[in-house]
Amino acid sequence: MNKNGTAFSPGYFRFSRFAISAEPNHLGSMMCQISRVLLLGYLVFWHISATSIFGQDSSNVDESGFRSIFDGKTLDGWRSVPKKNQTDWSIREGKIIGKGSQNKLVYLVWKEEVADFELKMQYRLITKGNSGVEIRSQIDRSGKRPFVGYHADFGHIGIGDNVLGAWDFHFVKRKEYLCKRGTNLVIDAMGKESRTRIDDSLTINDIHSRNWNRLHIIADGNRCWFSINGKAASEFTDQTSERLKKGWIGLQIHDAGMIVEFKDIRLKKRD
Repeated sequence: MNKNGTAFSPGYFRFSRFAISAEPNHLGSMMCQISRVLLLGYLVFWHISATSIFGQDSSNVDESGFRSIFDGKTLDGWRSVPKKNQTDWSIREGKIIGKGSQNKLVYLVWKEEVADFELKMQYRLITKGNSGVEIRSQIDRSGKRPFVGYHADFGHIGIGDNVLGAWDFHFVKRKEYLCKRGTNLVIDAMGKESRTRIDDSLTINDIHSRNWNRLHIIADGNRCWFSINGKAASEFTDQTSERLKKGWIGLQIHDAGMIVEFKDIRLKKRD
């Protein structure tokens, strides 16, 4: 693999073998064979090293300013909403485990309201189900749902078109704009919406089914975006007067019987 992460072609190694075989004859056939083995060994070593370096997800590189908000042992600083669903959440082996007991919205909410921030974590869906992370959440005064807020969706496999990796607008009194996976949505001050496609964005094939995935969410002013496993999922810019500027962060479960796990939850405030 070269420095850009591109795998070596068979022709590359053919060229290397040709270069070795063209060495002066006085080295002898045995020396040529030894040189060939040593060079190929070096190329394999370099290939493995380059893969580990250049294949890293950029979201895992810079950790300056991040702090852990889950101690791996307790739910200190977290609360269930609704409170009666506290037993839907548990801890095992350094992971938060959410297990749905009914088909309703249930959140595990971090104690601090935050405005501009970065959030990193790993998640794993053990079963199919509806899950994600709610940000800038505020209590829904109408009582129709626990919160209004912006929702980074990483569940919904097979449930809807490009929903996994989408931003959901969880509101009661304002329009719920569509911001599907691979979309850059801009909502102007009058509520008019426009969309463009994000190049090289997240696909279903980038998701590690039944395994750990890296989630990175950024909220900066009126713009919010997130990635999964280093691939851009979706983003939006909300320029309306109704946009949410600050609120809680909540982990979500929605379906009876579903199981989702979270770990390595880190927060960096940008305000």
